[in-house]
Amino acid sequence: MRPLVMDFASDKKAIRLNDEYMFGRSLLVKPVTDPLYTYRDEHKNGHAIYPDITKAAAPVKVYLPAGADWYDFWTGEKKQGGKEVMRLAPIDIMPVYVKAGTILPMAPVMQYSNEKAWDNLEIRIYPGADADFALYEDEGDGYNYEKGEYTLIKIHWDDKNRQLSISDCEGGYKGMLKKRNFKLTVMNKSVTIEYTGKNFAIDL
Repeated sequence: MRPLVMDFASDKKAIRLNDEYMFGRSLLVKPVTDPLYTYRDEHKNGHAIYPDITKAAAPVKVYLPAGADWYDFWTGEKKQGGKEVMRLAPIDIMPVYVKAGTILPMAPVMQYSNEKAWDNLEIRIYPGADADFALYEDEGDGYNYEKGEYTLIKIHWDDKNRQLSISDCEGGYKGMLKKRNFKLTVMNKSVTIEYTGKNFAIDL
């Protein structure tokens, strides 16, 4: 978790905000901390504002720092930085925006580290700038990674040519995947490729 001043020091509005943060360098998070769907009366009894809270969607103000474009994580809608936006926040969705020029791998939902094999990963690319990501993997348990038993797969997005490059798989460890599928997604358009550890490039 990073305060906005760490990434947007020249944005005078961003550095004064204390109700948003960066998760890593790419995800902007706006926690919903005020009650949107309930209130307490003078007797401190709780009440629902909407008859069916599951269908309610109250707006939340989000400031998108200048110097980058931003994508709504949930819808993929692109917004210009340096502006405030009103984002509807249903009870099950927190406003999250992704910085343009981001590679974001999406693993399967798991309750523990080795519940499912990571043989089908979605790689989301948010265009607007060049991007790099190093996919690190190890056994998921123990300390063999300290002995160099891990793998790295380097991923690069060339924004001008709209080309994604994936490197050779570097390193190794017991039980590592020899091949897997990558679902490559750009602007809600996807293509699935098989990766066998050898480098390749694809225009998207």
